[in-house]
Amino acid sequence: MRESLKRTQQRLLNAARHIWASVSKRSKATSKESADNGAVSKPQVFAYRLLGERTVKILPLFKDVDVNLQKSGLKVSFKGYVSLAVLTTLLVSVSVAAVVPLVALLIMHLPQASVILYTAGATLFAGAFSIIGFYLYPIIKADTAKRNLDDGLPFTTGYLSILAGANVPPAQMFRSLAKIDASLTICHEAKNIVRDVELFGVDAISALESASKRTPSEKFRELLEGFIATMHSGGELSKYLAERSAQYMRMKRIALRRLGDTLGVLAEFYVVLLVAGPLIMVVMLAVMAMLGGGMPGLLNPRLLLYLLTYLGIPLGSIVFLIMLDMVMPKR
Repeated sequence: MRESLKRTQQRLLNAARHIWASVSKRSKATSKESADNGAVSKPQVFAYRLLGERTVKILPLFKDVDVNLQKSGLKVSFKGYVSLAVLTTLLVSVSVAAVVPLVALLIMHLPQASVILYTAGATLFAGAFSIIGFYLYPIIKADTAKRNLDDGLPFTTGYLSILAGANVPPAQMFRSLAKIDASLTICHEAKNIVRDVELFGVDAISALESASKRTPSEKFRELLEGFIATMHSGGELSKYLAERSAQYMRMKRIALRRLGDTLGVLAEFYVVLLVAGPLIMVVMLAVMAMLGGGMPGLLNPRLLLYLLTYLGIPLGSIVFLIMLDMVMPKR
């Protein structure tokens, strides 16, 4: 009886092991397949698999992009980003080269010589615009992160000084800072510091040194370096952070006064360049078109009027909005 029970238990145990092995194998295959699908769905991964080996020769031309990618916080590899930039530029150039001749022939009814010139110019402009956009995007992201960090430094240092006054350890201070608000840039920086400590197993000082090297803000770098120096010298962190908070608050008041003067200058530029200037040009080109003045082709008043109305004014407004976003604080 006991032998039969042992045999039955052994069979059940073997069956359970077989079922568990099959389930584990299927789950691993499913997770691997989903990971591969997720990787393929990312455009930079697809671009790198398609053009990764062919873009090695042009990587030195984008050497500044690697540094800006690290400062911007974008989770994209350098080679994958360059591959995506090249692939997007090729697609945009081919699309423009196919669309512009159709528009020029069927809608604008231009001669063939003008169509060729417009197609070549539009294709080169589209390719250059795409490359410049990919080159400037990490810089804009890093600059946005820098401004967000600088704007929140008076309040961040004040919060850290309170925690330091309560004898909270440095790692716990940044862990508490990371839980304040996920939309704040300082919280992302604090999360990276906590990640280095808890996940990578480095000490707090090494994590702060790594954060000071990759941050785009000079003020935040100085704050972290002073934080590290105070920890090494055994000074009072609460006093150091309180002095920094008062200093950053004074600098913020001065920056807000300068912001008012800058907004006044931008308002005058907007009125002159995007209100009065286009209005004068529209009236002048309309009169020239009615009187039959101008020259055929690029100097045609009707074509210049179209370009000014549908291209010049919208692009000027976009540039003005970008400039306004660059000088305006986020909070």
